[in-house]
Amino acid sequence: MIQKNDDIRELWIRYKKDRSTELRNEILIYYTGLVKRVVNRMITKYNDYIDVDDLIGYGIFGLIDAIEKFDIDKGVKFETYASFRIRGSIIDQIREQDWVPRSLRTKAKALEESFEELQIKLGRPVEDEELADHMGITVEELNKLMGQIHSFSILSLDDQILEIVKAPDELTNGSKTPEEHTMVGELKSALSKAIDSLLENERKIVSLYYFEELTLKEIGMIIGVSESRVSQLHSRALIKLKNSLKRLEILE
Repeated sequence: MIQKNDDIRELWIRYKKDRSTELRNEILIYYTGLVKRVVNRMITKYNDYIDVDDLIGYGIFGLIDAIEKFDIDKGVKFETYASFRIRGSIIDQIREQDWVPRSLRTKAKALEESFEELQIKLGRPVEDEELADHMGITVEELNKLMGQIHSFSILSLDDQILEIVKAPDELTNGSKTPEEHTMVGELKSALSKAIDSLLENERKIVSLYYFEELTLKEIGMIIGVSESRVSQLHSRALIKLKNSLKRLEILE
């Protein structure tokens, strides 16, 4: 049983030399908890559609991929690198299943387009009442729609950013061209500017969710609103981020 950092590093060194399946599996067992931690962060968004055991299975594929491609000499923490691979593997598998109903995709697209049209027209942050009126629905219906598309919005944005950034390769692969390095830097800068343009509560939710890795329920307790309201505000923030990045031609 591996218990110390020195032990796992020694195992990595041995695996680098002979690349045996047996050693890989020992490393895999050691880091299985990492998959569960990533899945626990994602399950609240997808548990209505996908079984947790399936998500863990998808994550294991990502962990195996991370182990096989990781280079201990790059000076990058494996947990950081593997988390990208695990999350990316799960997102890829969910996307292939296409579990989001066509009707919900249509509504999400209409909402994003309406938001973008109004933002360009008004040249300022769009109020809920204005967006609802533009779409011909009530504010209550708008909030309900925001909650419905929450999981889809997260998956869509994560998916597009992962496709462009290729963060795991960037962290450990020295084959990136100067142009690709520049692209990653520009994306990070664009994301930072887009986040800065959000309203205070939206910025706080994005920060707590992505950087502090809190759940929606925990965020709601901090900012004093319900979990469903956090879901709505999070969806709104993600739509704004996507539109900002699209205008900069970062996202498709």
